[in-house]
Amino acid sequence: MPAITEPDSVSARLVPVMVRAIADAGGWLPFDRFMSMALYAPGLGYYARDDRQFGAWPGSGSDFITAPELSPLFGECLAVQVHQALQAAGSDTVLEFGAGSGALAQSLLEALGDAVARYQIVDLSGSLRSRQAERLSRFGAKVQWLDRWPDALRAVVLGNEVLDAMPVQLISWDGRRWRERGVVWRDGEFAWHDVATELRPPVDIDYTPGTVIELHRQAEAFIASLAQRLQRGVAFFIDYGFPEAEYYHPQRVGGTLMCHRGHLADMNPLESPGTKDITAHVNFTGIAWAAQQHGLEVLGYTSQARFLLNCGLAPRMLAAEPAARAVAHKLVNEHEMGELFKVIGLARGCTFDAVGFVAGDRTHRL
Repeated sequence: MPAITEPDSVSARLVPVMVRAIADAGGWLPFDRFMSMALYAPGLGYYARDDRQFGAWPGSGSDFITAPELSPLFGECLAVQVHQALQAAGSDTVLEFGAGSGALAQSLLEALGDAVARYQIVDLSGSLRSRQAERLSRFGAKVQWLDRWPDALRAVVLGNEVLDAMPVQLISWDGRRWRERGVVWRDGEFAWHDVATELRPPVDIDYTPGTVIELHRQAEAFIASLAQRLQRGVAFFIDYGFPEAEYYHPQRVGGTLMCHRGHLADMNPLESPGTKDITAHVNFTGIAWAAQQHGLEVLGYTSQARFLLNCGLAPRMLAAEPAARAVAHKLVNEHEMGELFKVIGLARGCTFDAVGFVAGDRTHRL
């Protein structure tokens, strides 16, 4: 598994930085730190470099597509829920984490109009900020970029495919004990190495020897930080994932870690770091638990398909041109985005019957 594939590639520049980090850590780096560097190392990490990650086709130079790029109907339907939440919160501010290409922000700003006075974006990537600014320039000062999130929030908070990109810890079960999986530099390439650990999965079941699973402490800490700042408002997170009982199922022996490059998937995050996305499915039970532990209420949890249908996708599809209608089907088809992606709503100080969860709410399965 060669770590450097091209002499002038981003990996060729990032790998020495990662090798030094491993040496500084005593020869072994926990995977969450490796993943963080691969995705966010300044100027070199996957989301920190000036490349095009989002797009419909490999020929565009993109690596994957998200729902807002796939169809504007996604943003139009989400706007229905956001508008209701803004009214319930008594707010005119939307805060989006990880705005990507700016496609979702554009759809929401167009659909919500004067209901939004401020559309704030927090994004770690300077290059993505530049693309967002260009795309959203016509909205003027209404769109603001923040270097850090506010200490106090009264807003509707959004995150589409944000939680899955937060670094995860890996633990492996050898049949007798759990070990934490990390990365070493050996014979000119990155390699896995497991060490003794006190880390444990949140579900105690009869795991198969050889099982490797993810722990989502950073995502749960992110939700805890949000809860500490959200004085009154609502948050919606859309991502692929499962409730805990499905996530830590005994048959899921290989975990959910996945890489994406050129619209192809692979399971080797150690190869060519910085050139491809690294993700893990979200444990939505852990997200709900972290929210409730810090004073947020779970408004609802359901599939993306049910959420969008609740928000009026069907009549919008009927009114769309045939080509646009065909594309929008991918948002709700079970074998594409409809079932794999879930939506969770969290709130403080504004309990209401959220339209996105009016039918098909699965909160009881968290």
